[in-house]
Amino acid sequence: MITYYLEVLILSLVQGFFEFIPVSSSAHLIIISKISEFNMRSIEIDISLHLGSLIAIIFYFRKDFVNILNNKNLIYLIIFGSIPLALVGYFLYTTNLIEYFREIKIIAWTTLIFGILLYISDKFKVENYIEKHLTIKNILLIGFLQILALIPGVSRSGIVISAGRFLNFSRVDSAKISFYLSIPALIGASVLGLNDIFEKEFEFTYSILISIFLSFVFSYLTIKYFLIYLKNFSLNIFVYYRIFLALVLFIIIYN
Repeated sequence: MITYYLEVLILSLVQGFFEFIPVSSSAHLIIISKISEFNMRSIEIDISLHLGSLIAIIFYFRKDFVNILNNKNLIYLIIFGSIPLALVGYFLYTTNLIEYFREIKIIAWTTLIFGILLYISDKFKVENYIEKHLTIKNILLIGFLQILALIPGVSRSGIVISAGRFLNFSRVDSAKISFYLSIPALIGASVLGLNDIFEKEFEFTYSILISIFLSFVFSYLTIKYFLIYLKNFSLNIFVYYRIFLALVLFIIIYN
């Protein structure tokens, strides 16, 4: 029983912490599950983890959402930016092609390559701001690049922040774009999971409730302190971590 809830704690921590920073939560969930051979990974738990993160981001940006709801242009931009990921994600999910990208070797290479890309993007000057310079052209470019996040190791947050920095948005604005686009992404992941649940018997358990709560707590704290961090520091620490993780995975794979 203790091991059971320890798994819930670890999975919630990984989801809540890594979902919003540029290091790929899906890659870490896959790595930890394979190394630890967790017994409780299930569709129900995956949905619970995503739901916790979704509630956290809505709660954290609750004041911003009042302004967003009154800003039809920004709503349209978020929708347009989410369409590419939704279409390709649905195709890969329904055809089960998504499983071909869940190999540790692929995760190692994407972790390294897109970590380097994150480093390069952070050298661009800050010239644009969400309020004035986020356009259909910009958000569609970001949206199409976000498709790459379907490959574990790329990181949805990482690729969106990289795209934002390449487009000369600040680190904080790039992160906010990532947060805004995460809402449709998390909703989509939950809906696809719910579709699978409806095809079998579903039993609501305490572990589901606990995973939602813990994922919410870890996600909320990550969002809060990640934004504070970005106001004062570069993205280098995440780049160094990605390179370190990739090297560890390479040693495991090729040794």
